[in-house]
Amino acid sequence: MKKITTILLTCTILLATTLSYSQDEKAAIKAVIEKETTAFFGVDHKNWEVNWLKAPYTYWSYADSTGGSFIEGTENIQKNFNEYFQTMKPSKSKIDREWLEIKVYGKGAYVRFIQKATDEMDVDISSETRVLEKDKDGKWKIIYLSAIAKY
Repeated sequence: MKKITTILLTCTILLATTLSYSQDEKAAIKAVIEKETTAFFGVDHKNWEVNWLKAPYTYWSYADSTGGSFIEGTENIQKNFNEYFQTMKPSKSKIDREWLEIKVYGKGAYVRFIQKATDEMDVDISSETRVLEKDKDGKWKIIYLSAIAKY
């Protein structure tokens, strides 16, 4: 009987530790996404860029009623957004997210959410996906961004 109690107690502790670790990872992943979006809307190039993993396989895509675009590779993403960060004015939009799914797979994560950007004139709703990887220091970084605007 003591063995069964010990085994059940050990399993309970392991399960609680795993769930806590998983919640901590999900919170860290959400924080990276929130920081990247805040920096993008705030036209803060430095704080936007640090959320991306520097790798040739990074990917950014966006589509709305006017068309769509995609960019592959960190270098190309940075080049493409240099003009944005030099010419745009910070947005005062309020950002809300409905987190739909966060899956953590070792050093990788898949995230899907609905984002609402609200300003004085409009509400933009987009279905968004992120894939993140841990860098060599164990920090979550974005490797894939897809945003499709609802229209």
